[in-house]
Amino acid sequence: MKKIVVIGGGWAGCATAISAKKAGANVTLIERTDMLLGLGNVGGIMRNNGRYTASEECILLGGREIFEITDMCSRHKNIDFPGHKHASLYDVNIIEAFVRRKLEDMNIKILFKSRVVDVNLNGSKIEAVVLEDGKTIKADSFIETTGSTGSMGNCLKYGNGCAMCVLRCPSFGPRVSITQKCGLKDIIGKRNDGSYGAFSGSVKLNKESLSEEIRNELNKNGLVVVPLPKEEINHGKLDIKVCQQYALDEFAKNLILLDTGHAKLMVPFYPLEKLRKIKGFENARYEDPYSGGIGNSIRYLSVAKRDNSLKVKGIDNLFVAGEKSGFYVGHTEAIVTGYLAGHNSVRNCIGIPLLNLPRNIAIGDLIAYGNEILNNEESDKVKITFAGSIYFERMKKLGLYTLDKDYLREKISKLGLINIYDEKIV
Repeated sequence: MKKIVVIGGGWAGCATAISAKKAGANVTLIERTDMLLGLGNVGGIMRNNGRYTASEECILLGGREIFEITDMCSRHKNIDFPGHKHASLYDVNIIEAFVRRKLEDMNIKILFKSRVVDVNLNGSKIEAVVLEDGKTIKADSFIETTGSTGSMGNCLKYGNGCAMCVLRCPSFGPRVSITQKCGLKDIIGKRNDGSYGAFSGSVKLNKESLSEEIRNELNKNGLVVVPLPKEEINHGKLDIKVCQQYALDEFAKNLILLDTGHAKLMVPFYPLEKLRKIKGFENARYEDPYSGGIGNSIRYLSVAKRDNSLKVKGIDNLFVAGEKSGFYVGHTEAIVTGYLAGHNSVRNCIGIPLLNLPRNIAIGDLIAYGNEILNNEESDKVKITFAGSIYFERMKKLGLYTLDKDYLREKISKLGLINIYDEKIV
């Protein structure tokens, strides 16, 4: 049986592992912490705007498992908030356990508290990855889904200081770039002012630390919008966010809270002393990052050059997904690239042509468009997502955005791609 090793257990890594397993491989997922999902443990937003289309496309391609779990764990469905429609908000407090059980039920081997620190190369092919304890793990193909966030030293160097983020670098060690260990140069994203990286776009408040009125409205409607005093309105803070789909006027003029189990506040950070002066936030406390009053994690410091099959350029048997594969924003973007990378890693093992999704479906166009950005040195400030900003506008212009499931089924059926990820190819 062909063996696949997935490095990184975030949304992309989990989708990759599921896809490779369904294609018939023996799959080992290596995760440096003691939990899966990474940033997915504090995210929660699904199906908003073009992400609805992408989710349904992926389900039709056979990549349904993750979306079934996020739908099942959603606290609120079909809600609208500024600039976004028909969103689902999954419960971040329970999601990881459901995903872990799914992978275990599929007999995917998970190595927790195991950090890949090096590779054994034979020419342009990886023979094995090396763990921190010196052990090596061999495989036929490898997929790196480590994300683009580095150690907390980067949060100090490029941000406002250590943010104590959910990635928990002090406890489990920092992420290591596998592509760099292969001798390849990673691409680094920039903000509008030219500085490196971008702040994660939201913080999480302890819901019980907020007023009863805010808590009740969050629990009932999933959304609370609190107007800011004029002196607190700051449009400049919109430029530092990774999530440019939320860089809208409404997010500068209001505090926008979403119920994901925590109270998800849609700002990269907000000074605690100022926050507690606002009615209803007098006792507010940050859940993630703990220093959300001064900063957040910094992302887009490690992106790989790859082709549209998600195979890394220069290495014969290495694939990437999620933020490692482009300047992508969001869980859906990580999941859909993960399913493709996992499927193609198995194709690569047996020497059959790799799958390139056509550009007349949103997932295929996002991957190809993202590749164009990676190959354009002037585009290192552009972040793309199905949910908004320039790519959602592109989706609408190209007619790729739709809520019509029957239309999508007919389109993907005509392309001969219905349930392609369900095919056992080895």
